[in-house]
Amino acid sequence: MRVIGLTGGIGSGKSTVARLFQELGVHAVDADIIAREVVEPGTPALARIAGHFGETILTAEGALNRAALRRIVFETPSERAWLEKLLHPVIREEIRRQLWLGDEPVPADYPHQYVLLVSPLLLETDQYQLTDEVIVVDVPVETQIERTMGRDQNDRDQVERIIAAQIPREERLQKADRVIDNTQPMAAVKDSVRALHAILDTGLADQGS
Repeated sequence: MRVIGLTGGIGSGKSTVARLFQELGVHAVDADIIAREVVEPGTPALARIAGHFGETILTAEGALNRAALRRIVFETPSERAWLEKLLHPVIREEIRRQLWLGDEPVPADYPHQYVLLVSPLLLETDQYQLTDEVIVVDVPVETQIERTMGRDQNDRDQVERIIAAQIPREERLQKADRVIDNTQPMAAVKDSVRALHAILDTGLADQGS
């Protein structure tokens, strides 16, 4: 089973592209969802985070206050490094499990030749080592900023700090095996996804097509 990585900077629309692949029946594992699951109330990771940052990092219900944590880690690089050292190995192991790379067998009725790993930090972490090929969803940086401000109600400075913490757009494109231009109309993006799916699902990718 081949693993295809799907990544892109914040606001690039990778989640939308991932959904288009899923509509074609492709099994997709979202690293962002896993990152939330591993810090749910009652998990060892959340207990360690609360022990390190203090109870103020929790909501009244005992869940992680993500906005408060985000402010801390993007303003203090050493705290971000501590958090990444804690969470990245936990997230990676769960990704492996959901991609059927560990003891979990591939379902006998799975109809495709590849699965998708969707991750905003695919190239910033060792997650890329789990993949056979990388697709980058690309938009200009200004588009990233505008979309993220509109979606998350973050101010421009915070969005720019998040982008600065990710791999630069040019470097991300250099590391891509394939690129989906998400400034196109949705109909064209859908066509791009269908075309890539046809290639990946016939094994032509192995021949450099």
